[in-house]
Amino acid sequence: MDYRRFGNTVAVRIDRHEEVMEKLEEICGKEGILLGSISGLGAASYVEMGLYDVEKKAFTGTVLEEPLEVTSLIGSVTEMDGKPYLHVHIGAADVNGKAYGGHLKKCVIGGTAEIFIQVADGHVGRRADWFSDTGLNLYDFV
Repeated sequence: MDYRRFGNTVAVRIDRHEEVMEKLEEICGKEGILLGSISGLGAASYVEMGLYDVEKKAFTGTVLEEPLEVTSLIGSVTEMDGKPYLHVHIGAADVNGKAYGGHLKKCVIGGTAEIFIQVADGHVGRRADWFSDTGLNLYDFV
């Protein structure tokens, strides 16, 4: 992995066999990023993604262990308990063009990933849903 910061933009390259969420958390920690947006694309060899069921308050997971084009990586960086909190979704397609998508748990790069983090001024926290019982960590505008 390598990255460069240009003002409020961080350009990131994640290399083969590296895990996306680990690297993004590492960069956000090093750079003190507690608010921003994430966008990117690339090629993966392994993806764990899920769908959150509000009624069951649980994730249903999908694991893909094959060559995949990461067609979209999009998310947010906020703060929870003094640390960066990443919420990222992924769109990926297999060799036949079948598309998959969901909440990203883990993505191991099979080729490379090109990601931008747009850093924002301000503060948006997170805390467990306090009013609608979803079980989610919601934006907290304190």
